[in-house]
Amino acid sequence: MKKRHQQKLVVLSIALLFLFNVPLIFMFNHFGSVFGFPILYFFVFLIWAISILISFIILKKFYE
Repeated sequence: MKKRHQQKLVVLSIALLFLFNVPLIFMFNHFGSVFGFPILYFFVFLIWAISILISFIILKKFYE
């Protein structure tokens, strides 16, 4: 794997570490809903889906 791709994945991992940190998670822990889902669940699954998409894009470029 190229060093550039490894660095991007490390940066993504560090960003996810901060996004899934407890104080930031608790900012979204209040009543309300988005598309029928509680805001906390929507935030967690949205960040999770975006991280999978970014990882896919990085690894797709690696295999080209």
